[in-house]
Amino acid sequence: MVAFAVGGLLGDTIFHLFSEIYVGEDDPTRAKFVLVEPNRNLLLGAAILVGFMTFVALDKALRIATGGEGHEHSHGHSHSHNETSAASTSVEASDKKGAKSRKKGNGSSNKGQTEVAHEKEINPSVKLSGYLNMIADATHNVTDGLAMVASFYASPTIGATTAVAVMIHEIPHEVGDFALLVKAGFSKRAAMGAQFVTAIGALLGTLIGIAIQEFGGSGAIEGSMPMNAGLWGTSLTWGDMLLPFTAGTFLYVGTVAVIPELLETGPNKLAEVQKTLTQFAAIAAGAGIMLYISWHD
Repeated sequence: MVAFAVGGLLGDTIFHLFSEIYVGEDDPTRAKFVLVEPNRNLLLGAAILVGFMTFVALDKALRIATGGEGHEHSHGHSHSHNETSAASTSVEASDKKGAKSRKKGNGSSNKGQTEVAHEKEINPSVKLSGYLNMIADATHNVTDGLAMVASFYASPTIGATTAVAVMIHEIPHEVGDFALLVKAGFSKRAAMGAQFVTAIGALLGTLIGIAIQEFGGSGAIEGSMPMNAGLWGTSLTWGDMLLPFTAGTFLYVGTVAVIPELLETGPNKLAEVQKTLTQFAAIAAGAGIMLYISWHD
């Protein structure tokens, strides 16, 4: 499921967000042309980088706050397993003289060991990626809310079409997010609750979009910006920078935050080859679904 989520997240970013960032939404009622504005593309690329580096800083801050658990896990994974096997071997080879005294405390000690083992099963790096993905998803939902408001103000027909397209597009995306949260240690109920919380971002984006449309004048409704009248002599506004920023955050979550989990291997080479092929198939399936949706969007 994690591999499927990675494919869906990267497919969403590359096939849908990037095309929308640099080309714009496909609107059959308007003429199709490509605006030759190199500085505009540079600013959009800078916004993607800012989004990526923001999550680098956020991830680093979380690792520092939690004592660098994710870093220790990635470099000490095999070492911890060796220690565990060594400890179990020494226990089996130990004297049986204190067996009775150990049995008395078996109930509480086994319970504690089970809890510790359960905590160690969750990769701290993946746990952090779950929270980072929630933040990125909430930001993405804000952009969806803004897009739907702009579409409905342009035309009720375009608005309805956009709403249906967003809904179809979000279904596989949310399934992937749910898988990441469960892998990060969330229970199924907690993961569903977290998805509901991030969905509030769409409502927030809708309210912001309505405020912009109502108080921004007719120019905001048309979405037109004369060349050289926006940011740094381009046609961009601050609102245009939100989508590339979100794409940068998705790139980080889909690559740096999650892929290291897929790169972990075990001693059984044949099993690892089969596991790798399954992971690549899941990534291809997730990305393929996003490609199909974007192709027919």
